[in-house]
Amino acid sequence: MMKKSLYVICVALLACLGVSAQSEKPKLVVGIVVDQMRWDYLHYFQKEYGEGGLRRLLDEGYSFDNCQINYSPAVTAIGHSSVYTGSVPALTGIAGNYFYEDDRSVYCCEDSTVTCVGSTSRQGRMSPRWMLATTIGDELHLATDFTSKVVSVALKDRAAILPAGHSANAAYWWDTSAGHFVTSSYYMKALPEWVVRFNEVHHTAPGYDIRTSTEGVTVTFEMAAEALRCEQLGQREGETDMLAVSISSTDAIGHKFSTRGTEIHAVYNQLDKDLRKFLQVLDEQVGQGNYLLFLTADHGASHNYNYLKEHRIPAGGWDYDRSVSDLNTMLADRFGFASPVVLGEDNYQFYLDDRAISASGVKKQDVINACVERLRADKQFLWVFDNEQIASASIPEPIKTRLINGYFRGRSGEIGVVTRPQVFGATVSPTYRGTSHGQPMPYDVHIPLVFMGWHVPHGSTDEPCRIVDIAPTVCSLLHIQMPDAAVGTALKMGND
Repeated sequence: MMKKSLYVICVALLACLGVSAQSEKPKLVVGIVVDQMRWDYLHYFQKEYGEGGLRRLLDEGYSFDNCQINYSPAVTAIGHSSVYTGSVPALTGIAGNYFYEDDRSVYCCEDSTVTCVGSTSRQGRMSPRWMLATTIGDELHLATDFTSKVVSVALKDRAAILPAGHSANAAYWWDTSAGHFVTSSYYMKALPEWVVRFNEVHHTAPGYDIRTSTEGVTVTFEMAAEALRCEQLGQREGETDMLAVSISSTDAIGHKFSTRGTEIHAVYNQLDKDLRKFLQVLDEQVGQGNYLLFLTADHGASHNYNYLKEHRIPAGGWDYDRSVSDLNTMLADRFGFASPVVLGEDNYQFYLDDRAISASGVKKQDVINACVERLRADKQFLWVFDNEQIASASIPEPIKTRLINGYFRGRSGEIGVVTRPQVFGATVSPTYRGTSHGQPMPYDVHIPLVFMGWHVPHGSTDEPCRIVDIAPTVCSLLHIQMPDAAVGTALKMGND
């Protein structure tokens, strides 16, 4: 009898220990990606930031000041997918915003098998089916037997869809032709009533591109706050929920007006103000300290080349259409091709027409070699290479690894180029005011990364880390498996 009593007591003690050893988790994970936000914007605009927004993140959170992108090209679709998959194009299959497959130009989220929900536009015929990897949200769903909610909001479709992952409960993006938020039949059959009401209040004239206005920042955060309230994210008993938010207007305005001037100041001031309001909503609805938040970017941007040249800094614009035309003329003269063989340039890569080359009887490798030879004569390029041969190319690290990580056979171009620093694909004109991104240089790959909230100490580090480390870090804090194609490592915050 005494032995039985001791056994019962031991079992009870072990049960209590088991309960106390269970991992506490945040009620909500919030990911914020600011499109085209250079790392130095955290400090360049800091005197203009008020209390409670970006300054609060730096005052309360933990900043990784040397976070860099470890692949090339540094563009929106890849950046958003890499943040949430912890992986690179070589594994995710997201080789660019656009890429070619089987000689056909493909948009990274296009899906002819779905329909738009919220309008009749083609802008809603989107899904994550081109992405081959899971995301934080997918792994969160798997870990909780799909009881967690995962919702994503952005103006750009790819900035909402790719972070959300394959199993998301919802992803919403802005349909410019309709003037409001939509989704696709991949996620649901009809918009929830709260989205319908939100659209009625925030509707704009069809055709008006809200992304080019600071208004786009505000409406995105307001939509995210409404999703938080109406879906009760982080406010239900049980498992952790996730809300992914991407700010797209910073990219559109940056492309048009570059990294300096009143326009870029205005959009980052608006970002700071709207972030402050959004954090207040999180505090009220979920509770300060109950949510884990991170803020990062999908890529950076170069300074405008005319601005740099005014100050005697080497820079310039690359006319990629002219390079395509030049290559096609050369190939026609050398091999007798009757029609263009170079389909186009994107992501600093040239795509070849496999069918045309095969039908001609010319060896594809001979075509690639001829193109590489011709492009190497152009002094705008530091390196020109056959993408299949990058590993053996004479390119220094870490640029070489970025190029390898960015190559997905069958979707990436056959030939890649790296331009000279501060030379980027753009309109070549003495009056050009804009900018672009995509190259494996610091201005394009150095991004902010700040964590704040649940179990995050205050501090900063300049130890190197990578964009692919974000997803493993979040998953480690949640005690769930990292995404299935992740190549990153969980980061440590503080002195532990």
